[in-house]
Amino acid sequence: MRKFSADLDRVRVENLYKYEMEARADGFKLIAGVDEAGRGSLVGAVMVAAVILPENLYLERLDDSKKLSAKVREVLYDEIISAAISWNVVSVDIDEIDDKNIYNATLEGMKLAVEGLNVQPDFVLTDAMKVEFGEIKSRSIIHGDALSASIAAASIIAKVTRDRLADEWAKFYPGYGFEHNRGYGTKEHIAAIERLGPCPLHRKSFNPVKSLLEKNLS
Repeated sequence: MRKFSADLDRVRVENLYKYEMEARADGFKLIAGVDEAGRGSLVGAVMVAAVILPENLYLERLDDSKKLSAKVREVLYDEIISAAISWNVVSVDIDEIDDKNIYNATLEGMKLAVEGLNVQPDFVLTDAMKVEFGEIKSRSIIHGDALSASIAAASIIAKVTRDRLADEWAKFYPGYGFEHNRGYGTKEHIAAIERLGPCPLHRKSFNPVKSLLEKNLS
């Protein structure tokens, strides 16, 4: 196992501010990062977070939430909400996902997450999705959660919030393994759906839930 180096980590995190620095060089001052968690899950709401970090804030081990252990994410979650100029997280519920489709529902969630910030940004960085935020300028970055400090922070807030919800889902609907799979389509989860049928948290527009429900109606 490679030994953790605080000096190397500081340099790595400094490099995550590349896109924020470019925005500031263009005259913008309050840059928000936006990201979601749960878009590909078969279950529950998508959580969307928006975060405005102070300029060049160093948060040890800050990175794409998917690259971090649950323990490190929890530590960073507390550090982010404590240090952020502003942060907000919104829930895009199952009915909206099934009604509007996952892309449009997530798009709307990103807009609401930014609108709900108690300090409004003048520039927004998003992970992959191109989003219009009215008069606020924005930029989408492919793999932004691994390349931008602000988006990485938002990914952590969204992921921790949703994982905590998944732990609660597991208590109300045991047998699906939500505490492990977070609602994603693992082999264990698919087998549970086939055995137990969908629960009220399953997204009806997502397969294999959709096909199973259609089969039962035919």
